Order: sequence, then C-alpha cells, then structure tokens
Amino acid sequence: MINSNKHHNAIHTVKAHRISTTDSDLSPHEEEVKVIIETPLRIDVEGIEQYTMLCTPIDKLPMVAGFLYSEGVINSMDDLSLIEECQDDPGVVRVKLNSQVPRIMDSARNLLITSSCGACGTEEFSKKMEAMPKVGDSLRIENRMLRSAMKDISGIQPLFDTCGGTHLVAIIDSDGKIISHAEDTGRHNALDKCIGKCLFEGVSIAGSWVVLSSRVSLEMVSKCARAGIELISAISAPTSLAIEMAERCGITLCAFVRQTRATVFTHPGRIIKPVQND
Repeated sequence: MINSNKHHNAIHTVKAHRISTTDSDLSPHEEEVKVIIETPLRIDVEGIEQYTMLCTPIDKLPMVAGFLYSEGVINSMDDLSLIEECQDDPGVVRVKLNSQVPRIMDSARNLLITSSCGACGTEEFSKKMEAMPKVGDSLRIENRMLRSAMKDISGIQPLFDTCGGTHLVAIIDSDGKIISHAEDTGRHNALDKCIGKCLFEGVSIAGSWVVLSSRVSLEMVSKCARAGIELISAISAPTSLAIEMAERCGITLCAFVRQTRATVFTHPGRIIKPVQND
C-alpha cells in the first residue's frame, strides 16, 4: 500500500467552481479539489538514449527499471550498474548499464512504440511485431479467479479513491496472490512500475498474470510478452492490434471482466473450471 508521504507527493489541491447543470439560478460554489499530479520524467540512459514520459511522480525507480526491462533495453537488474534520481533535478533518473550490455540496440531490442510518438513505418513495425517473444504455458487459473481479482484490486487504489484519474495494474501469481501493484495516470507506466517492483524485490514475473483497470492496447501486451506474463485480465476493451499481438505471443487476453462474465479473445486454455468435490 502506498504510504502517506508518497500519497501526498502524488496529489495536488486546486480551487474550482462547482456549478449546477440543471438549475440556472444556483450560483457557482467555490471548493478545493484534489487532483492527481502528472509531471515529466526524463530517463537518461548513459551511452544509449534519453526518454521522457509523463507520469505520476511516485515509484519512479521501479517504473524506470520496469520500462527498460519491458522495452528490451535490459534483461535483468544485473544489467544496471546505476539507477538513481538526480539530486539536482527530481525530474531526472540517471541510469548506467554494465559494460557487457550492448550500447547500440538492434531492431529486435529497440522500442516497439514509445509513449510520445506513433509507430514506425509499416514494414519496420511488422518486423518488430514478428520479433516479439512468445510466453510460456505454465499458468492455469480457475474462471472465478478473474472475478475475485477484480474485487481485490478495488481495495488497493488509494490515489483513485482520493481524486480519481489513475489506472491500477496488479501482477498476480498462479494462486491468485497479488505480488505487485501500482497506480499511475498512464496505464503503461503503472505496468512498468509493477514489473520494476518485482525486479527490485527479486520476484519472478514469468508465468504470472496481470489485472488492468483500463483498456488493453498493443503497448500493454508487448510489455507483458517481454516480461513473460501469460494472461491479461482487463476491465475494459482490447484494441485489434492488442488481440493480434496476444495471439502471436501466446498470451491469454480477457477483457470486459465483470462479476458474472468475461470475454476471452485468445488462448482460452489457461482458464479452467473449478474442480467439483464429490
């Protein structure tokens, strides 16, 4: 759970006017409203590149580690010789790679899509799609676990409960236990934070599954594929490219997960019915 200090650093209070949309005689009422903070963060990877993203300024180091891992820049925390916030500028995280890590990324390791720009050319984009890894096939969960996981994440969203405006991602093991969770204004940032927390804590990600309080885009599926996550359970809709990527990478993609139903778009074999006791 996010502690109070981190919670405070992610929220800003502003003045606003509440108005009536039904009664024109009511005067506007001034009030203080808590809003989620969105701010630029620059990732300075020495010898490779600088990346800038907009994010909620908590869990920054896990987010950076998760971003570099899920985008194929590093394969483990052992590839990092330094990851730290800049003392002079909290909006910068500095990263140094170990000498063994390639300083020039080839097309298979390069970013599929960045948060700040569109996809590359059609031919190059297709090559990067084809280069995405396939996940394992060890995960099996009961169908009712999809429902219970959605219920569980409703209790771990302090930022959303305070001011709205955030997405939540939770990584879950085969027993249904939440092993990592994070909130952010960007759903891809929240996923990177979850992955990064697991990397920092030495928790295995491969063979796990993930719950999203958002829609499922291509970028989200590609990050899951690189992390070895075998199943995605989302409250909202998938895009066509997300479905195509999930099919290609062997990921089970579930969307529109509700209390009584879910829609499974790819690889349904990982979801089984509960065993009936005699």
